[in-house]
Amino acid sequence: MSDLNEVGERDGWRCWLCDAVVDPDASVNSDLGPSIDSFAAAKSKKGSTIVERLAHRACNTQKGKIAPVVPWSPELFVIDPAPIVATVERLSRKGGREVVARCPDENDARAASEWLLDRLSRYAPDTSFTTEAQPGGGQFMLVLRAN
Repeated sequence: MSDLNEVGERDGWRCWLCDAVVDPDASVNSDLGPSIDSFAAAKSKKGSTIVERLAHRACNTQKGKIAPVVPWSPELFVIDPAPIVATVERLSRKGGREVVARCPDENDARAASEWLLDRLSRYAPDTSFTTEAQPGGGQFMLVLRAN
């Protein structure tokens, strides 16, 4: 298991689940205190890789042993947003592209694209992603691509 300070420095003292700042000086027993979330990722025929990420104690506890959920920003106007964690794991493993949301207009798609790329730069810093907004059916499809 890694040292809390190592993981905190690597993750920029941001909770990987809620993306809010984690106070490195807070008590580890506080809800907003730092903790290390260890979880299995990148499943393959050879097994799983254990990943350690920084999380608030409350975020880590709330997640428990269930699959993590990284929520979309409530400020975005997106319809049928794809689950971020599962989509990123799939694209990181297999490559390709997926439609991750529908937006009513191009401005909403652009805002969602900017937010998603910014969020993924911290959530999955080892994978390069691009997005594009494709018009169709009176709306815009937000497509995420692993490069």
